[in-house]
Amino acid sequence: MLQVPVRHCVNMTHMAAPRTVTISLPPALARQVDRVARAEGRSRSELLREAFRQYVGRLERWERIFAASSEAGRRSGVKEADVARVVKEHRRSKTR
Repeated sequence: MLQVPVRHCVNMTHMAAPRTVTISLPPALARQVDRVARAEGRSRSELLREAFRQYVGRLERWERIFAASSEAGRRSGVKEADVARVVKEHRRSKTR
């Protein structure tokens, strides 16, 4: 397994000194990282930093979506069981 050192900034607004983090990648994934980094003219570190930033951004967006929908459900009185029932009924109707 290829070990790829990854440098990242802990606090992007204050640009703290980068910390080195070592990760292990399966050989096939390491080759993909190298191929994409070469094609984009980036270092492995920059490619993996960007991938992590995007991953965290997606997680945060999903968390906001779930929080907003939970709040909307609470305000409207819809229960999680109601949603599950409607989804199940809809899926059943699609298979017929």
